[in-house]
Amino acid sequence: MRFFLRRAAFYLFTAWAAITINFFLPRMMKGDPVSAYLQKNQGKVSPEAIDSLRTLFGLDSGKSLAQQYADYWGLIFSGDLGRSFSKGLAPVTDVIATAVPWTVGLVGIATVLSFFLGTTAGAVIGWRRGSRADLAVPVATFFSTVPYFWMGLIAIAVFSTTLGWFPASHAYDKSSRPGWTLDFVGDVITHGTLPALTIVVASLGGWILGMRNMMVTVLDEDYVTVAEAKGLSPRRVLVHYAARNAVLPQLSSFALSLGFIVGGTLVMELVFSYPGVGKLLLDATTAKDYPLMQGVFLVITLAVLIANILADVAYAALDPRTRQMEA
Repeated sequence: MRFFLRRAAFYLFTAWAAITINFFLPRMMKGDPVSAYLQKNQGKVSPEAIDSLRTLFGLDSGKSLAQQYADYWGLIFSGDLGRSFSKGLAPVTDVIATAVPWTVGLVGIATVLSFFLGTTAGAVIGWRRGSRADLAVPVATFFSTVPYFWMGLIAIAVFSTTLGWFPASHAYDKSSRPGWTLDFVGDVITHGTLPALTIVVASLGGWILGMRNMMVTVLDEDYVTVAEAKGLSPRRVLVHYAARNAVLPQLSSFALSLGFIVGGTLVMELVFSYPGVGKLLLDATTAKDYPLMQGVFLVITLAVLIANILADVAYAALDPRTRQMEA
């Protein structure tokens, strides 16, 4: 219990610091969302509407910075992240909610798939160190050094333009009607296969190399030697003794990867014109839509914190020594 309380206090403080920085950072930047909105709509907004916009964006000159900060916390607890002027003054929560499922569905599945494939392959390669299986490491590492955008362009040129197996862009065909139908779901899967494979291939090498190196280290430990001396089957030694301990450092990296799923892979979404959070953040930055930028940053930060909390819980469950050291 002491372990979980200490970690909870740490993450609560981190969340407070992140939200506070998220509040002050846009106010330290040059200009404000109202000024940017007025530049796009010169002569179309009355002085009364300008005052209403400043109140709407939490920039009321009649309130002190401390009052604005308190109001910001109240809006967060009520689920109100402001209005996006680049999206027709639509609520930021609604704008983000439309982009998050696309990113989580694509990047989330690709990240989880690459982690399990890479970790499993790395464990087997490390177990059979010195064999021909080691040849897979430099090949996977080579693909992981190739930039996302370059690999995406190659994938489009080969599998879309030349072979015509997959679409080159967008999340679904423009003629499709969104809905929970087999035709639309199949269309989404077809459009998402190529960018998902790009993410898997590009990130597979890191998981394989990390797990393989940890396996080589763990196999020299005494508990593995004792397990083999007891006559346990190689599979049991691999799964329950070697791989279980070797995978622990991988969990921290996996937690960060899960947290940044919400942020998406910006370059990949640009290459494939995918309507995810990464592209939404770029559009908000280009339009100087501070409320939308602020909302996206907040969602990404909270996602990373939640992912790290889950990783700590999993780490403590798999390795009791962690709980004992914290206690």
